[in-house]
Amino acid sequence: MSQVEKSTGLDLSRIVFIGRTWEEYLLMFNLTKEELVGHEVLDCPSGACSFTANANQYNISTTATDIAYYHQVDDLEQKGFQDIEHTMQSMEHVVNNYNWDFFQSIDGLKRVRTRALTECVSDMKKFGASRYVPTTLPQLPFKDKQFDVTLSAHFLFTYADRLDYDFHIQTLKELFRVTREEIRIFPTVDMECKRYEYMDALIEWIDSQGWTGEEIQVPYEFQKNANTMLKLTIK
Repeated sequence: MSQVEKSTGLDLSRIVFIGRTWEEYLLMFNLTKEELVGHEVLDCPSGACSFTANANQYNISTTATDIAYYHQVDDLEQKGFQDIEHTMQSMEHVVNNYNWDFFQSIDGLKRVRTRALTECVSDMKKFGASRYVPTTLPQLPFKDKQFDVTLSAHFLFTYADRLDYDFHIQTLKELFRVTREEIRIFPTVDMECKRYEYMDALIEWIDSQGWTGEEIQVPYEFQKNANTMLKLTIK
């Protein structure tokens, strides 16, 4: 066990280190590169996604944050390849639960997931904690209004069976604190493709916090029916 694991109590085996590509992010969040250039962006949580690596190449100042970053990058790289192999094996049994227009096949999915991992890990090795900041939600180690835009993929509503309503509230409060203009969360459904149970109440609460929340369909759907995001804009 590494010194980091001793101090944080994190078990690497319980962290799934798998990610999406830059191209997937633009589709998931219904964004273009031009909309983001010149902005400060937070990817939270970011896992093994390659968005940060690519965005910074396009003059989009982007910071990634995730609980996984408490671990050594070499350990995460090894874990990431193991997770991809395990995921691909699992996919064979649930292939009909997914829309394959984007990836075409399980082999296609594996290639894309592997590219995301390798691009992410390569960037982590170059830039370390200056871009890849360890954190444990619902707290974030950033200044008030540090980012123009925050993107959050496959976390809050995806794991609604494990993250209760209070956790959602506390996390959103923290995202509000560090974000100046806009927050986008994808998808708005859980693992079973069901819309988040408390979405209407949550949007009402968001409105009371000086933000506007709306569900928007996006041009990306891998998990069937997971094709909407929650867009939050400060009033």
